[in-house]
Amino acid sequence: MKLYIIAGEASGDLHASNLIRSLKQQRSDLEVRGWGGELMQEQGATIAKHYKDLAFMGFIEVVMNLRTILGNIRFCKEDILEYKPDAVVLVDYPGFNLRIATFCRDQGIPVLYYISPQAWAWKENRVKRIKRDVTRMFCILPFEKAFYEKHGMDVDFVGHPLLDVISADDSSSDLRRELGFDPDQKIIALLPGSRKQEINTMLPVMLKVAEKYPDHRFVIAGAPGQEASFYKSVPGTEKVKIVFGKTYQLFAEAEAGLITSGTATLEAALNDLPQVVCYKGSSISYYIARMLVKIKYISLVNLIMDQEVVRELIQHEMNEHQIHEELNALLSDSEKRQQQLSAYEALRQRLGGKGASERTAKAMLEVIASSNTRG
Repeated sequence: MKLYIIAGEASGDLHASNLIRSLKQQRSDLEVRGWGGELMQEQGATIAKHYKDLAFMGFIEVVMNLRTILGNIRFCKEDILEYKPDAVVLVDYPGFNLRIATFCRDQGIPVLYYISPQAWAWKENRVKRIKRDVTRMFCILPFEKAFYEKHGMDVDFVGHPLLDVISADDSSSDLRRELGFDPDQKIIALLPGSRKQEINTMLPVMLKVAEKYPDHRFVIAGAPGQEASFYKSVPGTEKVKIVFGKTYQLFAEAEAGLITSGTATLEAALNDLPQVVCYKGSSISYYIARMLVKIKYISLVNLIMDQEVVRELIQHEMNEHQIHEELNALLSDSEKRQQQLSAYEALRQRLGGKGASERTAKAMLEVIASSNTRG
């Protein structure tokens, strides 16, 4: 059996790698080619394009890089045709993957979508396209199933794969010793995003806040695909430590975190790290997003719980003064900290328990077998 898997971001590479492992446990003859990173490669996938070459965010940035994006789409279509997979598995990354879904449908190739596009947040009309082009959707957020059923789609809620990643991770480490910190040193985790544009916007503000805490050590969790030299080019980083591949260990040691909106907010919550969520984009991109996006929150934690569990500082609110104020509250107000931690426990219950990758792999193989029978 041959699958072509497309993951356009670091989080997609992580979840796709665990899915490949589960698929191979059930089909030893499985071959995988696709787009992703080192984690997929470690599971035996042949990587045709690395996700770090695909990181364009925001409306203006996409327009500026349109020629490259169109070239990537063309290459992907040609690569799929040459590979002749039994099915294509799309992992999140909707701007690109929905175009590939249409192409695959036209070619008669089954399309399995893992981690739904956020059609519930904006562009709800995309559901018609998804219903037309996607053979089967596998959702990881509990409210997504009801959303798609409202539009006449039968989808699978498989649970969130982060529960498996975190349960399998051994967060005990000698991180403090490796960083040269005293055993009782107070630590604040900084996660300024995974893309260069995010990091260049978020990190300088976070570093200004760090100057207000001489008794704390601030540590940056380096994103996969980024080099240490890139972080060190940002003024102020000479005063902080940078670690790679030890994010969960950092969560376990930190007292609180400043987290850029994205998957990392959910990872921090599942690791019981009190946090302030930060996000800032270009003025034009933010203005357009405000007109299109119809959700109350941007962080996954708040979206899943449908309430403000973690404070979100967005755009003009994401400034040195307000971050300092919110971080202070988490560090000094034990009741506020406990409220977050209690909500995190309820969050785990809503996410469906462990075993998402195994459930998804089993269901995907059943869909592929059924498609082959009909074919």
